[in-house]
Amino acid sequence: MKTYGLDEMIDKHIGKRGTPKREAFESELRLDLIGEAIKQARKERHLTQEELGELVGVKKSQISKLENSLTDARFETVIKVFKALNAKINFSVELLNQDVRLA
Repeated sequence: MKTYGLDEMIDKHIGKRGTPKREAFESELRLDLIGEAIKQARKERHLTQEELGELVGVKKSQISKLENSLTDARFETVIKVFKALNAKINFSVELLNQDVRLA
């Protein structure tokens, strides 16, 4: 029986890197990871969603949406959440091998 790697399966069922469907998939995956990181940090700090919302200045429902990746949160809000959780965050930027040209 032939085995397949995760990348092969994603390429086959979602699409190759650079295709619109794959880019949407990758974006959703990153949002899921951020939501899970918020939830885990909140629980480690023994805070409820409501308490974290009060620290950030948003409603409990907004924290729930962030944790469950149900919203495209503003970058500023995500930063405020991690700051309220006293968490250090790192973002990395990868430049693709494409020329940038002015139109």
